Amino acid sequence: MDGNRRFAKSHRIETVEGHNLGFEALARVLEVCYKSGVKIVTVYAFSIENFKRSKYEVDGLMDMAKVKLAQLLQHGDLLDRYGVSIRVLGQRELIKPELLADIERATKMTSRNGNAILNVCFPYTSHEEITTAIRNTVTDYSKPLPMQQRTFSESHIKHTLQSRHLSVAAERIRERSRSPSSRGASDVEDSTSSSTTLHPDSPPEDSLVSGKEVDISDDTSPNLYPDPESITSAVLNAHMYTAGLPPLELLIRTSGVERLSDFMLWQSHEDTEIVFLKCLWPEFDLWQFLPVLVEWQWRRKKNDEQERVTRSVDVSDVRAKSS
Repeated sequence: MDGNRRFAKSHRIETVEGHNLGFEALARVLEVCYKSGVKIVTVYAFSIENFKRSKYEVDGLMDMAKVKLAQLLQHGDLLDRYGVSIRVLGQRELIKPELLADIERATKMTSRNGNAILNVCFPYTSHEEITTAIRNTVTDYSKPLPMQQRTFSESHIKHTLQSRHLSVAAERIRERSRSPSSRGASDVEDSTSSSTTLHPDSPPEDSLVSGKEVDISDDTSPNLYPDPESITSAVLNAHMYTAGLPPLELLIRTSGVERLSDFMLWQSHEDTEIVFLKCLWPEFDLWQFLPVLVEWQWRRKKNDEQERVTRSVDVSDVRAKSS
């Protein structure tokens, strides 16, 4: 939602009023999106970098967010009509406590709506989101696995048994050296210890207590941790603010600026369509939005048809080869 300040400046109105008109543009866009079947809408409402602006503007934005959020809930026919749940993505610890309380109330009141989602990035940057996801992943992988989830490899078990067999053999040798009178018995023990050393896979007699084998995974075993090699993009994705949501399909930026400005970098992928428009956000209306939306839906439908044709051809080839 870019261009509120420039719109206010060009129309010689207060900057806060420009942001207010930007919110009204958002309400119009949401109506079109949900009516057209778009299920998930994410808006970049406030960047962490915006805290560098004047205190007057930042306070005005926070106050406006509080008022508009209250209006959205009091007259929430749009949310109720389309079953929209609100989610706020970003560093909540940077939000004023009174505004944070309103945000939590809004998310709770709409949490049962399951038809569509409105993600409000506030305050947010993509770098902060990715950094937080990596930090949380490291924290999870630094915790020992619960005992019931520990899996021992065959080599680990073999190594543990062999170490215990060797320690038993060493103890027997020390006992023989203390009692030299028991020569005959020691000869038998020599053969036993040799056999134990040469065949570490067979459990020694000392490993049996009352007919039961000693559990090698006792309390003295070292803690086991998740394998870092198991960290994949899916693991990181599960720690993002948008966990559980599909990848970004269409990204629209207004105001004629052609850059992403640290927005949804992780969620963008090879099929994400990016559209840059010259109009300022308060000017973004039905006539600006509909051509973009219709073209995207048409292109998406065309790609789906091509994928179905490709899959049907592959199936036909398989059947032909099998026959």
